[in-house]
Amino acid sequence: MELDVTFCVVAILLLAAVASAVPIEYGHYGAPALVHAAPAYVHAPIAKAVVHEPIAYPKYSFNYGIKDPHTGDIKSQAEERDGDVVKGQYSLVEPDGSVRTVDYTADDHNGFNAVVHKSAPAAHKVIAAPAVHLAHAPVLSHYLH
Repeated sequence: MELDVTFCVVAILLLAAVASAVPIEYGHYGAPALVHAAPAYVHAPIAKAVVHEPIAYPKYSFNYGIKDPHTGDIKSQAEERDGDVVKGQYSLVEPDGSVRTVDYTADDHNGFNAVVHKSAPAAHKVIAAPAVHLAHAPVLSHYLH
């Protein structure tokens, strides 16, 4: 009995598959005519070739500095990298005249480390502003009569 049920289920599934694969059209005289459909193809995704570009060894060094006496912007930085090891220093003049200098290193083993040094404020130069003489505004009441 179990074999008969399985056979019937398989037979129904096969008939359904065949019926959906071969459409039936009716001819001129009402008689069914078989039309063979083109097979449907499922396009599999095309595997893209993976191109590994060479990775350049990270090695550089740079430095720069700014000294603008008009604005008081004075700072500098220098850094060098060799592989995964970075070493550098930057310094700047704070608004109070002190100089902050930071020495830093970074690598895979120790992470990022920075040591900050701060110098005492430099003596400020006092620039005397020119004296401004204000003249009294003219009295306009004489002209309004």
